[in-house]
Amino acid sequence: MVNLRKSAALLAAAASVAGLLGPMVAPGIAKAETLKAVMNSDLKIVDPIWTTAYVQRGFGYMVWDVLFALDEKLQVQPEMVDKWEVSPDKLTWTFTLRDGLVWSDGGPVTSEDCIQSIKRWGARDSMGQKMLASVAGFEAVDARTFKMKMKEPYGLVLESLGKPSANVPFMMPKRVAETDPFTQIKAEDVIGSGPFIFIAKEWKPGEKVVFTKNPTYKPRAEPPSGLAGAKIAKFDRVEWIWIPDAQTQVAALQNGEVDMLEQPSPDLLPLMAKDKNLKLFDANPLGNQYALRFNTLFKPFDNPKIRHAAMVAFNQEDFLKATIGDPKYYKVCKAVFVCGTPLGSDEGMAEVLNANAAKAKQLLQEAGYDGTPVELLQSTDLTVLTNMSPVAKAQLEAAGFKVNIQSMDWQTLVVRRTKKDPPDKGGWNIFITSWGAADILNPVSAAFFNASCDKALFGWPCDETIEKLRDQFAKEADPAKQKQIAVELQKYWVDHPTHVHLGQWYQPVALRADIEGMMTAPATAFWNMSRKK
Repeated sequence: MVNLRKSAALLAAAASVAGLLGPMVAPGIAKAETLKAVMNSDLKIVDPIWTTAYVQRGFGYMVWDVLFALDEKLQVQPEMVDKWEVSPDKLTWTFTLRDGLVWSDGGPVTSEDCIQSIKRWGARDSMGQKMLASVAGFEAVDARTFKMKMKEPYGLVLESLGKPSANVPFMMPKRVAETDPFTQIKAEDVIGSGPFIFIAKEWKPGEKVVFTKNPTYKPRAEPPSGLAGAKIAKFDRVEWIWIPDAQTQVAALQNGEVDMLEQPSPDLLPLMAKDKNLKLFDANPLGNQYALRFNTLFKPFDNPKIRHAAMVAFNQEDFLKATIGDPKYYKVCKAVFVCGTPLGSDEGMAEVLNANAAKAKQLLQEAGYDGTPVELLQSTDLTVLTNMSPVAKAQLEAAGFKVNIQSMDWQTLVVRRTKKDPPDKGGWNIFITSWGAADILNPVSAAFFNASCDKALFGWPCDETIEKLRDQFAKEADPAKQKQIAVELQKYWVDHPTHVHLGQWYQPVALRADIEGMMTAPATAFWNMSRKK
């Protein structure tokens, strides 16, 4: 971890970004209407269906809306939907949209838009794929009402349509949603019905993203709660300013040149906690979980025994200490469905994640590892990820793996991880990322458990047993039986891992003290935020 710098050094660093952020403005003028935020990453992609990266998720919540959303108690609530019903045989779901929903280009939101949006989202998302596998078809009854007809009862319909995070089932105009799910939509196609409008002409990748209040957005009557309820934009303009250096981010926040850091560097949290002009806000109490993803298409991780050996070699606490540092903000947790939640369990995990290099080396030999180099992708611009890869390299090499680190910024990694090229020709073997806990609370929502071959996320695991257990979970309504299925899956997965969990961690948002109204939610929301007068 980087040692804390003196405040004077941080303030000096702020001068280096003065040209980007613009001159300081007098209180009560432009600053009172504009919120400036530094997100977890630069924005180079505008399609939150094409990728699961969280900066694209955040972009999606700014401009698009959803049929259902989770409130602050993680309960599914209607958002774009006015009313819905399910037939007695549970084979027909009928949804009616709220009156007055319009796109930012002036066109009305229709049933056809929603049907096509669900189809595109469902082609990429883990929960969407499972749900659509049980869908026989859709019917647009009229402009505001549509039916979803099932082949068989499916227990996670509302949970799927209301999932809070990547990939989020954002509703888009039909012509935009007709874009191939594996092709990115273009900036000019960002037409939403959410609380903000994306100003494409002001977008400068590597510098800033600009949004303005959507004057045609019609909020719900209920008060805002989590990601649900009224989404009232209280700032006329929101700017995402990209500052790659963590200390310069803090300096800009201290100087009042930005109002918010979505993901401040963990080693700088003590400094910010002492500044009376700043505050730390725990927007996501469930936290996050680190994950190392295997590419199962190529040696050596096409062999599940070698993937298991890697899990034996790892030790969560070394990763957490190197990246988060303060135990206040992390937890060693072997449970793949998050410690402290209904499906959280450490059953079957006793022999893994103990940094047992000798055992891992033995398993490698038994599995026939031939010394194939492991290409490990490292993100260099996200402070919560940068230090993870060196730890992974050291622990893998102690077990006998050969490892090469390939360093790049996060958005470049996001693109590269989608490539199926051989690892030594521009592809990859492993990379490390993180999931918000709300994304991984069960076997269907946890996208890295998707083992449906080409339909799975990058890494493309192919495992019929995992898929059968995920299907059983999706169709089971009894919570006790769901728990049994989750445990059975976890025990099988230990020997046939699709990824490795590397510990839970918690990330407060850093704000200027005069910013209020930020939502407690599993994804960053900019509605309801305002500046104290």
